[in-house]
Order: sequence, then structure tokens, then C-alpha cells
Amino acid sequence: MRRKKKKNNIIRNLFNKKLLDKIDNKINLLGLESKYDAESFLCIRIITSILLFIIIFSNFKYGYIVGIVVTIFYYFLFERVLLDNKIKLRSKRLDNEAIYFFEVLTLSLQTGRNLAEAISMTTSSIDSELSNEFKEALRETKFGKSLTESLNDMQKYIPSDNINNIILTLTQANMYGSSIIDTMYNQVDYLREKRILEVKSAISKIPTKISVISVFFFIPLILLIILGPVLLNYLG
Repeated sequence: MRRKKKKNNIIRNLFNKKLLDKIDNKINLLGLESKYDAESFLCIRIITSILLFIIIFSNFKYGYIVGIVVTIFYYFLFERVLLDNKIKLRSKRLDNEAIYFFEVLTLSLQTGRNLAEAISMTTSSIDSELSNEFKEALRETKFGKSLTESLNDMQKYIPSDNINNIILTLTQANMYGSSIIDTMYNQVDYLREKRILEVKSAISKIPTKISVISVFFFIPLILLIILGPVLLNYLG
């Protein structure tokens, strides 16, 4: 079963419920390997922010001004770095894994297996983060949940809209017993085309990045080489 995060009611009462729910949802999107819970995350953020302010206040001139500015930046960057950036990276990673995973799943469905059997066969053949999420969904069916309920709950732990759309298609097919092989092939083709477009976009940005590097590094170096002798003669 998914690791149930212990909730400390005393600490939770210190924070706004909406904030706690928001942090809880973000932590869920980090997946099975997440070590955080909302209460400890928020407590660590506050404690480290206070310590940072005290250090700056004690060691810098005008520390009370610098400390306030730096602490505010740190407070908001803390969530962005530890949650938002990791969620974004995980979404990309899962999208990359999804192409192969759903391709194999579709082939398994095409052999006449039902959805649970197809997922079981696919997860036993593929070792990936996305595969582990589906394994967890199957494991939960052994504790009383239906496959549809497990897949619906699984969407709370997946930060990719593309994958969640496919999971929704699977749950609907499982509920109504309809064939989804053609739909799955279309979804896989869409994921593949999206991946190709992302690669092309990344390649197209390379000349711009090179230009920026040239402006900041190579052009000053060239100017120094050209103007160096002139400056030496002038100084001499």
C-alpha cells in the first residue's frame, strides 16, 4: 500500500487548511519515493527561514534589512526548488517512460487479455517509475479496491496530464467493457509526436544559447586580445 503519511493534528492546527491541502497535493505528485509530509515540510521551511534571518542579522551590516529580503526570497524559493521543480522534472520523466509502457500495454490488450492482466504483464516486463505506479495500483486491488478505483486514485500521484488522460481512458474502458486498442495506439502516437516536437524545440534553442555564451565569454576575450597590445603601449 502507499505509505500513509502520519498527520500531527497539533502541528496541522498551526497552519491554514488550504495551504496544507496544497502542499499535500504537491507532495503526492512526487510519487511513491516521496519522503516529505506537509507538516514537516512547512515546519522545516519556517525554522530554516528564521535561522537564516538570525545568521544574516548577526553577521552583516544592515542585517535587519538584508535578512528580511533574503529570508523572503528563501521562503518562497524553498517550495519552488523542493516541490515545483521536482514535480516538473518527474512529469517529463514519466512522459518519456509512457511511450514504451503504453505501447507494451496496448500489445498486451491486443492479445485478448483483460485490463488487469495486461497491466500485470506490462509491469512485470518493464522496470520504470511509471510501471511502479501501476504496480502499486494493482497491489491496492488486493486490499479491497476495484481496479477502476485504484486507477482513479493513481491520478493524484501523476503530474502528467497526458498520462492522466490515458488512465481516464483505461478506467472508462474497464467500467463499460469497451475496446480501446485503437484509442491507445492514437494516444501512443500523440505522445511520440509530442516528444519529437519537444526535441526539435530544444534543438532550435541551441543557437540562441550559443549566441548568449558568445556575447558573455568569447566577444570580451576577442576584444581583450585585439585591444591588449594597444592598452599595454598606452600604459607603457
